Amino acid sequence: MTDILLIRHGETAWNVDKRIQGHIDIPLNEAGERQVQALGAALAEEGIDAIFASDLQRARATAQAVADATGLQVGIDAGLRERCYGAFEGLRHVDIEAKYPEAFKLWKARAPDVRYPAGEEREAETMREFYQRSVDAVRRVLDGGGKSYRKVAIVTHGGVLECLHHWASGTGFEQPRTFDIFNASVNRLHWDGERAQIRSWGEIGHLNRETLDEVDR
Repeated sequence: MTDILLIRHGETAWNVDKRIQGHIDIPLNEAGERQVQALGAALAEEGIDAIFASDLQRARATAQAVADATGLQVGIDAGLRERCYGAFEGLRHVDIEAKYPEAFKLWKARAPDVRYPAGEEREAETMREFYQRSVDAVRRVLDGGGKSYRKVAIVTHGGVLECLHHWASGTGFEQPRTFDIFNASVNRLHWDGERAQIRSWGEIGHLNRETLDEVDR
């Protein structure tokens, strides 16, 4: 039995600008840095046994703030990365619609097996591939290489969190999202060895701490 704290990385400049980040390695912005410090302080006494994160720096920096507060080391798993969006990466939604109108329609329709145009460096993942990768990565963390965790923190990305919400709630990944995914939020699941159940979702009370400026509240 394991309690899972699923955490989205802190805010980035591209989050604010609504640009698709995907595998592009964007750092936290100043607001994101403040968010993760508040997150670390909030989780310092949670009794976390282990921390894992995506290898992208926005997730690693968020996980490190928790690690610094708890005295733990961060385990890196590239399987926890955001979805690869191919040529969509670096573009705003309005830019994608203008440049790739047909692919944009399929994206918004949540077609599970469509592969968007390739980027200069990477081929895009289908939704089905991404969903399976996300679930496999969390199962790998929970397996622990034979270790048993009572409470584990997993720092990842919005798209991964969406996949894991569908996984735990038993809803199809092709269904539209009906829940919020906030930067630096804590989302709690319980793993009984066979299935995950959602205990709470979208905890952001820690972001109201005095460490944040008025503009962030």
